[in-house]
Amino acid sequence: MPEVTVVIPNYNGMAYLETCLEALLVQTQPDLRLLVVDNGSTDGSLALLRERYPQVEVLALDKNYGFCVAVNRGICAAGTPYVILLNNDTQVDPEFARELLLAIKADKNIFSCQAKMLDYRNRQLIDDAGDFYCAFGWAFARGKGRKEERYLKKDRIFASCAGAAIYRKDLVEKAGYFDEQHFAYLEDVDLGYRARLMGYVNCFVPTARVYHMGSATTGSMHNEFKVRLSARNSLYMAYKNMPMWQLILNSPLLLVGIALKFFFFSGKHLGKEYRQGISEGLALCKKENKIAYRRGKFGNYWKIQLELWRNTLRRFIKF
Repeated sequence: MPEVTVVIPNYNGMAYLETCLEALLVQTQPDLRLLVVDNGSTDGSLALLRERYPQVEVLALDKNYGFCVAVNRGICAAGTPYVILLNNDTQVDPEFARELLLAIKADKNIFSCQAKMLDYRNRQLIDDAGDFYCAFGWAFARGKGRKEERYLKKDRIFASCAGAAIYRKDLVEKAGYFDEQHFAYLEDVDLGYRARLMGYVNCFVPTARVYHMGSATTGSMHNEFKVRLSARNSLYMAYKNMPMWQLILNSPLLLVGIALKFFFFSGKHLGKEYRQGISEGLALCKKENKIAYRRGKFGNYWKIQLELWRNTLRRFIKF
């Protein structure tokens, strides 16, 4: 029986699917189940999958529900103990799935493992070597734009980028899946954060390599949609996961982080969208959305707090 299912969310990604699927079909991991969750594509993606890839299972949704709904549906449909989430705009090495599976099975305390994500166009450069979160309320990709030989060791990270990561299905269910309020952006950091609060760890696996094109669905690194949702979700994530004492402790740096981002995006003529996202994030900060404080787990909260401070420094230095 298959141990792992690869879930690929897709929205109008026909131009990328062939490259993605051809690499998956030659994986060294046996009995690999492939599942594409299509978010109401109108570009011919479904026809391509039916005609060219009958061995790939397809879960077709009636409209674009966003990344979170798509991957949650895929995880629920996966009949395997492990699930790999993979962006459609990727190309993986043959050992990709095998290396991720070996890594996560090494320790029952591992919630997720992220692959080494490399720039598709310049394959010597890192795209993402693990997601980190800091006291400014910012999430960022470790190593982005730096030489890949700097990142050769397995390491603990704050959270795994869901563009190329493996998860234990039972622990995802225990943590409550991806928060569909996010729609897209920072949902993977949020899930990794919740896992950390539960006492689990997330790891970076350098031997699992994947080449990432980037922004295939949204079209660019900075755009109105992405800026608004990222601003909204960053504020919501901090409120939801931090108990009140931690919010108060971090509030000066969180405010500085918001101000710095606002000035940055204003310089790119996206200040209005960033401000709108913050407003929407405040609207999501409701009591019913807040994660209940885990009594007896103060050590987990304080450990994360120390990491947030360290990551604030790391954001501005090479690491």
